[in-house]
Amino acid sequence: MAKGGVEEALLLASRDEGLGLGVRDEVKKQLWLAGPLIAGALLQNLIQMISVMYVGHLGELALAGASMASSFATVTGFSLLLGMASALDTLCGQAYGARQYHLLGVYKQRAMVILTLVSIPLAVVWFYTGEILLLFGQDPDIAAEAGTYARWMIPAIFAYGLLQCHVRFLQTQNIVFPVMASAGAAAAFHLLVCWLLVYVAGMGSKGAALSNAISYWVYVIVLAVYVRVSSSCKETWTGFSAEAFRDVLSFFRLAVPSALMVCLEMWSFELIVLLSGLLPNPKLETSVLSISLNTAAFVWMIPFGLGSAISTRVSNELGAGRPDAARLAVRVVVFLAVAEGLIMGLVLICIRYVWGHAYSDVEEVVTYVAWMMLIISVSNFFDGIQCVLSGVARGCGWQKIGAWINLGAYYIVGIPSAYLIAFVFQVGGTGLWLGIICGLMVQVLLLMAITICTDWDREADKAKDRVFSSSLPTDFATEDNAI
Repeated sequence: MAKGGVEEALLLASRDEGLGLGVRDEVKKQLWLAGPLIAGALLQNLIQMISVMYVGHLGELALAGASMASSFATVTGFSLLLGMASALDTLCGQAYGARQYHLLGVYKQRAMVILTLVSIPLAVVWFYTGEILLLFGQDPDIAAEAGTYARWMIPAIFAYGLLQCHVRFLQTQNIVFPVMASAGAAAAFHLLVCWLLVYVAGMGSKGAALSNAISYWVYVIVLAVYVRVSSSCKETWTGFSAEAFRDVLSFFRLAVPSALMVCLEMWSFELIVLLSGLLPNPKLETSVLSISLNTAAFVWMIPFGLGSAISTRVSNELGAGRPDAARLAVRVVVFLAVAEGLIMGLVLICIRYVWGHAYSDVEEVVTYVAWMMLIISVSNFFDGIQCVLSGVARGCGWQKIGAWINLGAYYIVGIPSAYLIAFVFQVGGTGLWLGIICGLMVQVLLLMAITICTDWDREADKAKDRVFSSSLPTDFATEDNAI
């Protein structure tokens, strides 16, 4: 009995040690992926943030107009393209895990063509931004300023779609450092170009808008050259192929719910900025809510990087037929998201009295921003958890489920709560953000429940079916034998 007890204890200790090593390895993998992705996302977000900061020092009306235009552009363009491109998180990630490398290039080409075509009607919408904002009851001066800003930003939308395709193509192959480096180069270039166009050339807010487009195109070109010349992409990028036009409907079946999943969430945040224009003192409320949204979006890039990392880890592991590894990756990333939320919450609270000065010299704006930073620290905590759980959903291909969850969380709970608190209870702009926090909490609970109840073995089988149904018959046997 004693001998058996010792052997059992040794076996349990061995299992615990193996689990500990597995967790440490998984943490290293995720941080190695997430670190450059976070840096790259932050640097990419700096492009629009720098433009708004430059415009903010041109006056309160210029800031309100640029902020409104940026929000409108995100609602009607950037969020849609970002969402459609996120279908590549599932397709490219699972194909890479299953070693169907040629499919990554095919998927990327297909996405590039579709997103470019989608960008055309979106550009038309941007052209009439001012008129559309007037229809929604916005202040005429702000609407006119926003309309001008949006028109000068139209070239950016075509670059943005291509950019997202390239980033996801590289990310799902665990190639993340070039993405970070090119984002840094684009941000540094943007800082110079924005200054030259706004002040040296005297274009004002028009120059800030145009500089967005120039910097995005530089970013795209740098990544495209890397994909073309790098040996890391030798197997996944074999040149343009007519196969990209084959089975386009299957891409749409995943891209449309992917877009809805992302858009329904992002639209709700942008909608509170639009609603702020209906509050008393709309210039102040719009400026502060826009600054708050830009700040939240900037901080959100950290859990966004974690979400991108877990999307890659889950899709790769499911595509490779390793459901246990995918399950472990999910547990690790939730812990990392909670830790990040607590740390960033403290940082936001500590800098709340100085952050507003980066956007405006008006003391009323700075004081209001300091109060909003407390609210943002709470929303960031819940937003971080939902962000990584949404990354799990993309890695598994649950975009339809995610779209329904976001619809219920934000448009049945979040937005109605925001309107009730802000307008009925007359809390103002703070009430709009508190309503969004209610939606975030519902979203986290629903995503967590679905993740906990997941059958990972079944998800691995579904991933294999998805990958090989996209392969050519001749490639199927070859690659299947390789696995």
